[in-house]
Amino acid sequence: MRKSLSILIPTYQYNVYPLVEKLHNQASQANLDFEINVYDDCSPIPTVENERINQLAHGNYVKLPKNIGRSAIRNLLAEKATFDSLLFLDADTMVIREDFIATYLNALEGNYQIIYGGIVYQEKPPAKEEKLRWVYGNKREALGVSERNMQPHLRFLTLNFLIRRSVFSELKFNEEIPNLRHEDTLFALDSKKKNISVKHIDNPVMHLGLESSEVFLKKSLEAVDALKNLVEKGLIKAEETSLSRKGESLKGGFTAGLVKLLYGLFKKPMERNLLSGNPSLKIFDLYRLGYYLQKSDS
Repeated sequence: MRKSLSILIPTYQYNVYPLVEKLHNQASQANLDFEINVYDDCSPIPTVENERINQLAHGNYVKLPKNIGRSAIRNLLAEKATFDSLLFLDADTMVIREDFIATYLNALEGNYQIIYGGIVYQEKPPAKEEKLRWVYGNKREALGVSERNMQPHLRFLTLNFLIRRSVFSELKFNEEIPNLRHEDTLFALDSKKKNISVKHIDNPVMHLGLESSEVFLKKSLEAVDALKNLVEKGLIKAEETSLSRKGESLKGGFTAGLVKLLYGLFKKPMERNLLSGNPSLKIFDLYRLGYYLQKSDS
C-alpha cells in the first residue's frame, strides 16, 4: 500500500527553503504521496526565498494575513493537511540524515499515536554570545532515546514529531493560553492525561536557531511567567514540571525566603555568569526558581 505524509512547518521571519528542499528531495525519492505545507505567521518582512517553495511539486507556502500565534498556526496546518500522517517540524531545524523521511515512513508501519524523533545541536561551541542556548540545548534537550523514554511525555518537544490526524484532532494545541511559552509542554501533558502514547525514536533534526544568551534568558523568564499562569489556571499541575514542583513546594517557607533573598542579592552576578562564555545550568535553575518565587508574591 502506498504511504502518504503531510509535512507541516510553521514559520515566522525565517528562511525555511533549505529545510524544505532537503525534505522535498527525500520525499520525492520515496514511494510516497506527500505535501509540504509552510505557513508564515504574518512576518512583517516576509523572506523572499520562501516563495520558491511554491515552485516545488507538492510544495505550498502560504502567508497568513494576520499573526495568529504558535498554537493556532499548528492547528491550522493540521486542519488544512491532506493526509492522515502529519509530520510537524520547526522552521529553524535542519535534516541531517539522508534516511530521515524513510525512518519516519518505517515508523508508519507500527500502531503509533505520536512519534518524536529528537533534536541535536552543533558539536562545535558557538560564539560566547550564544553559549547559554547551546549549553542548555545539549544538556537538557539533545537526549538519547533511552533517556527520553524515562519520561516519554515530558521529554517530548514539538519541533520534530509525527502524529496521526485522528490523534491530533483529539489533542490540538490550546489556543486559549497566552502566546508566551509552554504550549508544547501543555500539548505533551494533555496527551499523557488522555493516555496517548509518545514513542521515541532515533531520528533527530539539528536545531539551528541559536539565539543570543540575552534573548534566550529573556525568553526563559517569559516561559516562567507562562508556566506560573498555566499552574494558576489548573491547566498544568504543579508536580508535572520540575520548576513548578519546586516553586510551589517551597512557597511561603523559610527556604523560599532564602532563595528570594539570594535572587535579589545575586541577580546581577548570576546574569553575568549566564551571559558569559561558561554559563552554569545550576545557576540558571536557581535564577529561574528565584524569579518564579518572586512572581508568586506579586
